[in-house]
Amino acid sequence: MKKNYLSKEGYEKLDEELRDLKTRGRKEIAQEIADARAQGDLSENAEYDAAKEAQGHLEKKIAELEHILATASIIDEKNIDTSKAYLLSTVTILNKKVNKEMKYTLVSKNEADFKAGKISVDSPIGKAILGREVGDSVSVKVPAGMLELEVLKIERL
Repeated sequence: MKKNYLSKEGYEKLDEELRDLKTRGRKEIAQEIADARAQGDLSENAEYDAAKEAQGHLEKKIAELEHILATASIIDEKNIDTSKAYLLSTVTILNKKVNKEMKYTLVSKNEADFKAGKISVDSPIGKAILGREVGDSVSVKVPAGMLELEVLKIERL
């Protein structure tokens, strides 16, 4: 079984989302189903069908979150080695093609949030810089083409 490595913050965020879906989410779907059922004939009731489909999606999301949390291993950020880029490392890299510095925190796919500067270790850039040291250069194939990156700094925030 594959481990899901999460920060304490990421674990708590997913756990909170799961609790919300199990309580508020299930309650809202149950109400939608009850309202649709009250409209009469279920064989031609589009609202009922839509509510049942939404219930299926909700239960699937709940099952996925339960699995992620059940297989989660929380990483202690204090023990992260800053000599190499690892999960929860914050890495400053130079895009040599456009001579622009970028700063990303490497996280699991469940915590990735590009706008917040958190990229998944499963993404092309994440995979390329994982395990690299300051001064290392790497070529990365991304949807926009090839990138030439250099690791400038590795830190733990």
